Amino acid sequence: MSDRVIVFDTTLRDGEQSAGVLFSERDKLDIAERLAAMRVDVIEAGFPAASPIEWRAVNAVARHVRNASICALARCVPGDVDAAAEALAGAARPRIHVFINASDVQLEHQLKRSHGQVLELAAAMIARARRVVGDVEFSPMDATRADRPFLAELVRTAVGAGATTINIPDTVGYALPDHVSDLFRFLRGAVPELARAVLSFHGQNDLGMASANAIAAVTAGARQVELCVNGIGERAGNTSFEEVVMSLSVHGASLGVHTDVDTTGIYPLSRLVEERSGIAVPANKAIVGRNAFRHASGIHQDGVIKHRTNYECIDPARIGHPVGTEIVLGKLSGRTGFAARARALGFDLRGDQLAQAFQAFQAIADQKREVSDDDVKRICATN
Repeated sequence: MSDRVIVFDTTLRDGEQSAGVLFSERDKLDIAERLAAMRVDVIEAGFPAASPIEWRAVNAVARHVRNASICALARCVPGDVDAAAEALAGAARPRIHVFINASDVQLEHQLKRSHGQVLELAAAMIARARRVVGDVEFSPMDATRADRPFLAELVRTAVGAGATTINIPDTVGYALPDHVSDLFRFLRGAVPELARAVLSFHGQNDLGMASANAIAAVTAGARQVELCVNGIGERAGNTSFEEVVMSLSVHGASLGVHTDVDTTGIYPLSRLVEERSGIAVPANKAIVGRNAFRHASGIHQDGVIKHRTNYECIDPARIGHPVGTEIVLGKLSGRTGFAARARALGFDLRGDQLAQAFQAFQAIADQKREVSDDDVKRICATN
């Protein structure tokens, strides 16, 4: 038996906070419907208090997407909580996500509130949200830089006020994996009341640690992870949906956890978000990048042709990849890769014929980044 990790997608909220991204209501509906079809547990549709247009988009998702919990974000401000509740009207499973600053640096230089005031605001707004929905998430913002005794008190207060999920955000992408796992173990020990709530992790990728930190949180007891498709989001982005979901899929047995996500929808979902966000997926992006299953060096080509798992830890079919493993011919390619491509194009080269053709191929490969199928056909036809 393994524990289920709840997958909370925030592409439509924190992902939209990427500079230059604007999701229309239609975009949000299309992405949310795709996420729900993949059995994603929670979809954070947006921040209703931000604008009337954002309110309408969240409301549209809440009314039309029925197979997932739909979440709306709210500061610890009465108007925000009320706007979230109203926007979620009609949702099959509504969730309000309430947050407030928790680190001393943010309390002093942004919120201008004391520890005591933060505790009062959090308790009051969580209780306000619980009066209208049964599912309330609470995030102490910048938790990884917060004073630990205060953080524990704030989490205890939140659970006592009715929060059903406690999310621990690494808001500025500051933490390292050991820091995250230690913090989660500390909270579980210091706040026994957490047994009544789901413990969650939300990471930013400022140091490139977001996915590793999410896995560290899971190993230390987190049973929800907050993710963005293609890792988009504020500044350097959020924890990557595809990286964490597939890491849990590959290593779930050893970690004793699983998700219910249909991973075969990952590649099409990535392309949908790329199109609607306008943010191109880098070629070397893990899981969904153009080069994720393309092999260019002779040693790797030889190995993957003999047995795919020699150089791939994921079957491309598991993410719905339309092409799968590819051999890319270039100056580092070996005879095995060249011969395999030739066979795929209908040329069964052997002995001296293969040797001559490969020599001609190398002459072209020294001049081009990639040798095309047309190039291979010409080489084979003349040798």
